[in-house]
Amino acid sequence: MKVLITGGAGFIGFRLAQKLIGRGRLTGPSGREQAIDEIVLFDVVEAAEIEHSNGIKITRIAGDISDRAAVMALVDRDDMSIFHLASVVSGGGEKDFDLAIRVNLDGAMNVFEAARARAGLQRVIMTSSIAVFGGPHMPGVVGDTVKQGPQTTYGVTKAIGELLINDYTRKGFFDGRCARLPTVIIRPGKPNAAASSFVSGVFREPLNGVDFKLPVPVDTVMQVVGYRAIVDGLVHLHETDGAALGTDRAIMLRGYTVSAQDMIDAVQRLAGQRTLGKITVEPDPFIVDICKTWPLDASYERAEALGFPCDSGLDEVIGYFIDDYVES
Repeated sequence: MKVLITGGAGFIGFRLAQKLIGRGRLTGPSGREQAIDEIVLFDVVEAAEIEHSNGIKITRIAGDISDRAAVMALVDRDDMSIFHLASVVSGGGEKDFDLAIRVNLDGAMNVFEAARARAGLQRVIMTSSIAVFGGPHMPGVVGDTVKQGPQTTYGVTKAIGELLINDYTRKGFFDGRCARLPTVIIRPGKPNAAASSFVSGVFREPLNGVDFKLPVPVDTVMQVVGYRAIVDGLVHLHETDGAALGTDRAIMLRGYTVSAQDMIDAVQRLAGQRTLGKITVEPDPFIVDICKTWPLDASYERAEALGFPCDSGLDEVIGYFIDDYVES
């Protein structure tokens, strides 16, 4: 079978491809496990090369997710699964409404229509976000049954995507599933346009000896989860029996709540003999205002009942980030 990963040049998309290469198989549209013979990494830029593909063909394509013809051409087989990760992130979406709509909504529709045009029930996994929650009536703890009230364009596009996944699945067009993500940590490389980018930066920069300006007060709280658990969770969601998901195909992947001070304390505690970059607190009103719209806490009963993975906490995540990405 063939696997398409949109956003395949990104951090999670690329690690997902590596995970699937190691796994070698997924449940296909037939409902039976099938060998993966090709993985397509599609993104606005060409993905990096994968050195060890385990005999699987790796196709790297640069293109525009809002180009329907280009997306339709990617979904050229019936024996396919799609992981739709391509998205304009939160801060970028607030600064450029038209771009967010074009990429997040038009792009998602292109993926959905491409899957709909094929025979069978392809599994389509879309990444959503805890940013679908918000508004004055948001409870202190959000969960899978809480009404959505997003307060950012990014959150709005994700909420619409979740509803579309439900309806396309109800209609029998494909077998859709949404992974509603907490903030994913710790991303290597340069900061991105996400308002939550600081949640990786507060670990990444100091551990690499670089000074870091924290753009929010230290009592700011976030729901987070490590990148290994997210990749494992996406595969787990793909493999979950659709009947267990029911009619609501969006599920919150397991995370945990920490404050910015917890993050600072953890990186200082686990630095070892490294000379850490200095962390200073310099609130950015743009980032602070977006963070105020996000939930203070979350529950993950459905994910727990279905056996979704979660790391044990910040110490574990920092440890494997050091192993994977920090020079000794």
